[in-house]
Amino acid sequence: MSLLQSDVVVVGGGIAGIVCALELLEAGKRVLILDRDEEQNFGGLAKESFGGMFFVDTPEQRRAKVADSVDLALEDWQAFAEFGPEDHWPRRWAEFYVHHCTALGYRWLKGLGVRFFPVPHWVERGLHTRGNSAPRFHLVWGTGQALVQILQRHLLAHPQRARLELRFGHRVERLLHSGAAVTGCAGTVERDGTEFEARGECVVIAAGGANGSLERVKANWHRDWGSPPATILNGSHRYADGRLHDAAQQLGARVTHMDRMWNYAAGVHHFRPRKPAHGLSLVPPRSALWLDARGERILPPLVTGFDTRDLVTQVSTRGGYSWQLLNRRIALKELAVSGAEFNPSIRDQRWLAFLRDVVLGNRWLYDTLTQNCADFVLADSIEALVAKMNALAGDEAIDAARLGDTVARYDAMVAHGAPWQDEQLRRIDALRAYRGDRIRTARSQRILDPRALPLVAIREFVISRKSLGGIQTDLECRALDALDAPISGLYAIGEAAGFGGGGVHGLRALEGTFLGGCVLTGRAAAAAIAKPRR
Repeated sequence: MSLLQSDVVVVGGGIAGIVCALELLEAGKRVLILDRDEEQNFGGLAKESFGGMFFVDTPEQRRAKVADSVDLALEDWQAFAEFGPEDHWPRRWAEFYVHHCTALGYRWLKGLGVRFFPVPHWVERGLHTRGNSAPRFHLVWGTGQALVQILQRHLLAHPQRARLELRFGHRVERLLHSGAAVTGCAGTVERDGTEFEARGECVVIAAGGANGSLERVKANWHRDWGSPPATILNGSHRYADGRLHDAAQQLGARVTHMDRMWNYAAGVHHFRPRKPAHGLSLVPPRSALWLDARGERILPPLVTGFDTRDLVTQVSTRGGYSWQLLNRRIALKELAVSGAEFNPSIRDQRWLAFLRDVVLGNRWLYDTLTQNCADFVLADSIEALVAKMNALAGDEAIDAARLGDTVARYDAMVAHGAPWQDEQLRRIDALRAYRGDRIRTARSQRILDPRALPLVAIREFVISRKSLGGIQTDLECRALDALDAPISGLYAIGEAAGFGGGGVHGLRALEGTFLGGCVLTGRAAAAAIAKPRR
């Protein structure tokens, strides 16, 4: 049994844990970070992320002639979240986030050297429910990888670095307490199975959510989505298994809204998997036809950028997986994968390569996915394509004549031109009105255009990503019990806390609020811990 001691024990070395530790060092605290993963993966899932962050009224917005305000952003957030009467702390955290994200997030990160893409992205505009009425998704130049590297650099080079201890490969399994107060945690060293205990004045849970456990995802599947699909891919951290939620709950902490998740509808199998059921989350091409498992067009048509949760609902209740049908020209313009791994020009901060892909099409990504991912099939005719789609699915669910007729009708509406008779074309037109979307969205592109072949069909699955629920906390990130009282010595931040309050997003997230929520909760917890107590 090894014994570890510090002022503060932070469980989890993701972005929330790093931010919290950095701020605690600033306050002169001794900090111990325990992380289950290997040292090379320090930084967690944020390192693999695209790196978008939700901010309000920034210089980037003003340069793009985007009018935004705290009042407008809060109205958007509350409408999209659909908070219930029980959501006191999630609502309070939403107010805190919107009021403070630019000062405590944007300006703080800029001061550390983080740079953002000059044009904010406009996502989650809302479909049946009001969403973002302005573009607020600020992409880190260098993706989440650069964000983590910059924060790590400041942490590891901090003047108080001697007060920081890092322990990797340490799996925390339970919390220690003395009476009603949490005094530490205990677990097992992955390498050799030896046990350890870590003691401190308080414990900060920053171990992520539960969506890395597909069993938990299915057990908490939201009633709106019907039964869980047979195949769900994993886009979360492999160790985000909810273990620390259970440990907190055993000491009386309230865990809420675990059926609220931020999953995606367009996952494909990773061709170099690093974990079971490893998936890639595509940014669904907007000019593709979205089909159900039988090859029939889903109506009203599905278009990304409006309501991600609705996409998951439509796919989950229509056979559990779907297809997108497009051609090479559309793919070169619109095909994208979320995250750092498949956006090397942005990740490596290469402007010329990025501009080349925007102007000429992302040939590298198209070739990589069509040649390596089993969920992509290509052909020069509908008949040949359907034969490959049915072979991949292992059935004869798709009828070539019926699908050919569907595509011909759509192409006829494209050829007809404005005013558009098809809802998908109207939405594409609305997206193209904003220059941040126009450069990555095809215009009036027919599917069966002989100059745009081959045809491409992509089989897509729901992919697990984020837990929107978690350990309920107050605005100081103190874990709360069933009576709304703080549990002495226990804090929760980042995804473990549902990004604040046990579910700051409510039913839907406005995107960019995950990394932003990790930064804000990490800083808030550190400030509360460092505050002198009377």
